[in-house]
Amino acid sequence: MKRLMMSVLAIIMVISIISGCSSDSAGNVENEDNTLIIGIDDKFAPMGFRDENNEIVGFDIDYARAAAEKMGLEAKFQPIDWKTKESELSSGRIDLIWNGYTITDERKEKVLFTKPYLKNAQVVVTIADSDITKLADLEDKIVGLQSLSSASDALNANPIKDKIKTVTEFADNVLALNDLKSGRIDAVVIDEIVINYYMTKEQQTFKVLEESLAPEEYGIGVKKGNEELLNKLQAALDELNADGTAAQISTKWFGEDKVLK
Repeated sequence: MKRLMMSVLAIIMVISIISGCSSDSAGNVENEDNTLIIGIDDKFAPMGFRDENNEIVGFDIDYARAAAEKMGLEAKFQPIDWKTKESELSSGRIDLIWNGYTITDERKEKVLFTKPYLKNAQVVVTIADSDITKLADLEDKIVGLQSLSSASDALNANPIKDKIKTVTEFADNVLALNDLKSGRIDAVVIDEIVINYYMTKEQQTFKVLEESLAPEEYGIGVKKGNEELLNKLQAALDELNADGTAAQISTKWFGEDKVLK
């Protein structure tokens, strides 16, 4: 009898564990705690970064929280190594890539994208008193950029790339800008939205070349095959546009409504 009771208890435990999770038709386990895990680069101001209290803040942070609320979910932000963002998504460790994530043809092969929600461009920034005034002046110079970012794609697509002395890659833009200020590199290729934010704080330190490398647009990355999440997210974003919430968040961070409709 004791053996029978132990067997019954074991079966009940297995059933309880299984019933604690649910799976979709593709076998992907869905979160039962109603959280949406969002992978971010927490040094990408003003999209997602840590403030003086070490709290994660930014335009994308507010935007993601508002969208998650529309979906009946809670946004949880997971700082990740930006070089491994697509791997983090495909493995299921995160649900979304959402932090100034540029839409490119190469990335479309790896992830599903929402409609673009913000325009951006890759630009070149130098120290304010630098003699670099145009892209051609980057010849024989040392140029920095964030590793495996769209800045690298933009630079590689421009003929000046072949004339640059050295391209130095950094884990994040903060490190690149610090090396620029210290004189270890001559210029940085960076998102226009990001450097505009830094210019409001250190306007006398940097200058941005008038010539940009490439226009681009930000989107949100969803795991391939998860069209259900993509559609729910896009519907939430459309609602945020329609009710004015997106415009309010944009005005808070940029001083104007920059969100694409």
